[in-house]
Amino acid sequence: MAPTDRHSPPYVPTASPATLALAHALSAAARGFAVFPLSHTKLPALPSPHRNDPPSAPRCHGECGLAGHGVYDATTDPRRIRALFTAAPRATGYGIACGLPPHHLIGVDLDTKTGTNSSASLRELALRHLFTIPDTVVVATPSGGRHLWLSGPPHVVVPNSAGRLAPAIDIRGAGGYLVGPGSRTEHGVYATVPGTAHLPPAPCPPTLLRLLTPPPRTHHPDPGRPGQHGLGLVQFVLGAHEGQRNTRLFWAACRAYESGLGATLTESLVDAAIRTGLTDREARSTIASAARLTACR
Repeated sequence: MAPTDRHSPPYVPTASPATLALAHALSAAARGFAVFPLSHTKLPALPSPHRNDPPSAPRCHGECGLAGHGVYDATTDPRRIRALFTAAPRATGYGIACGLPPHHLIGVDLDTKTGTNSSASLRELALRHLFTIPDTVVVATPSGGRHLWLSGPPHVVVPNSAGRLAPAIDIRGAGGYLVGPGSRTEHGVYATVPGTAHLPPAPCPPTLLRLLTPPPRTHHPDPGRPGQHGLGLVQFVLGAHEGQRNTRLFWAACRAYESGLGATLTESLVDAAIRTGLTDREARSTIASAARLTACR
């Protein structure tokens, strides 16, 4: 046996990028953030099961029950998260879905790619509208930008936007996601800014929240049968895994009320939710929250 150098450090196996990403994702899920695997390009790591469908096929947000729907795969269930990462062995990061309970996360993306000083733009906006950004989680991006994590109220849906609030400031809201800290991309690693990792997402200042919320839309209820759209919403709820059930039900109920089908679909949605494991009381409470939200909007 060859002699060993007694001054050499002991061999320590290096974890793979996928293993590290999974560990970070599970840690985020334990704090209530719904997660899913990302590739090194910051895109969902799992291919869509509908990538070969014809263009005329209806859009699926996970109603089929298969993985590969991007942010709609997001979950806080550790078993489901491990299954997603097992199916995506080349994942190097994870996404955190915005707009979901309990945090109703809103991401303020201060970009640097355009050459605009986005931090200065945010400070100017805050001075003009008389609000301050509270101490909150801040994630540094490989390009030198910053992601500010804020928490929104459950009855307000903040949409995604790019540059609408101010130049070089993008907003990640309902249906969007943030790259989680610890994720490795082709440009580098996302990392929490020192001193902010232990903080919960701070409540979004009310004035800023109003700037992020679009004006109410006028809805035209259709008193007819629910049709294919209503059936799709029910199937979406039926496809929920543990950790997604309330989220999917809330999303489907919001879409139902926005389409004027809330009253028509309520019992079908309740029945679907019960079949996924929710109680009748939990299901009706979630649907009632969706009804209040759409009424406010």
